[in-house]
Amino acid sequence: MGTTTFSGPVRSGGIKNTTGTTLGTDVKNVGEVVLSQKEAITQATNGAVAGVYTTDIVIPANSTITSIQVYVTTVWSGAATTLGIGTSASATALTAAGAVAGGTLGIISATAGADATRVATWYDVGNTDIRIVITSTNTGAGVGAIVVNYIQHGTYLP
Repeated sequence: MGTTTFSGPVRSGGIKNTTGTTLGTDVKNVGEVVLSQKEAITQATNGAVAGVYTTDIVIPANSTITSIQVYVTTVWSGAATTLGIGTSASATALTAAGAVAGGTLGIISATAGADATRVATWYDVGNTDIRIVITSTNTGAGVGAIVVNYIQHGTYLP
């Protein structure tokens, strides 16, 4: 299977500009395409820091994160079975520490929670690319994958 890489953002829709009021012929319907990156993750050590897993998922500058799911295939084990999702700059940039339950099999949706700083980071990751980091509360046998969905920066941000 071949692959195609775009420099983005990727947009889709048949009507680029609004010229009247009739839906389907005169009103703009172009939107941004939601992109995804995924990677297998573990609860164990990555490098020198126990319980920290630095992924190869890099979200482009000024993108909007639309959702994050953790697919737990082997439950997180040990005294605590939670994890947090952050960036190489801040372990709590995307979720609170220990906010994601890894102690059961399944697909877990991560959220920013009721925190203005994290909500703002999901809305606009900032003016530089960010790398996703998983921080488990302790090391253990947990295995899974993370999927980050986002809209690459375009003209939609105020």
